[in-house]
Amino acid sequence: MSTVSDIVRQRELFRVEEHHSVAEVARIMTDLHVGAILVFNGDQLRGVFSERDIMKRVIVGRCDPDRTPVGLVMSTELFTIDESVSLEEAMESMQSNNCRHLPVTRNGKVVAFLSMRDLMNFELAQKTEEIHHMRQYISNA
Repeated sequence: MSTVSDIVRQRELFRVEEHHSVAEVARIMTDLHVGAILVFNGDQLRGVFSERDIMKRVIVGRCDPDRTPVGLVMSTELFTIDESVSLEEAMESMQSNNCRHLPVTRNGKVVAFLSMRDLMNFELAQKTEEIHHMRQYISNA
């Protein structure tokens, strides 16, 4: 059974500080090609900032992205998941908490960030590999 660590083990943790402006964070997210990013204050996880937050809290809220700290408009209701849990548990957690991103922890410390897209891509790659092996087996039989 695959675990969350199978997906995030070799990944760099992207993060910003809560005092950074929305405009700065949006540029960082664009450069990294990510739709959400973790927001910290030093070593303390404070929230998640996503494209949805930009739409809901910045644009609709008519905030100035150059002057608004990301800490004022990020999502702060956080759910985390330990890297040792199964992918099924991660999907269930995202579904039950109505979120598409989960900070991943090891020994209580945030070590990665997992998205629903990561889970789907991993599952798709596994299914594709299974089909390939089945086809090979059938052709050799």
